[in-house]
Amino acid sequence: MTKIIYKIVKHDGGWAYEANGTFSEPHRSKDEARAAAKLAAAEQSTAGESASISYEDEKGHWHHEEVKGSDRPETEVDG
Repeated sequence: MTKIIYKIVKHDGGWAYEANGTFSEPHRSKDEARAAAKLAAAEQSTAGESASISYEDEKGHWHHEEVKGSDRPETEVDG
């Protein structure tokens, strides 16, 4: 199972959470950023509906897959 860690960091004049190299919008306080990270982590790990997806890889090849709505990552908030 994939694990996503939301890290609370100083960013862009405030506080943000970062996950896999992507930053959230800045928040005024560390507590606000932590609350936003907890919400994002909870939403990320919530099961949804299964779906068909299509995507293009770095070599320009298209792939079509069925993804299970129950295949959700484990999440954690650090900071």
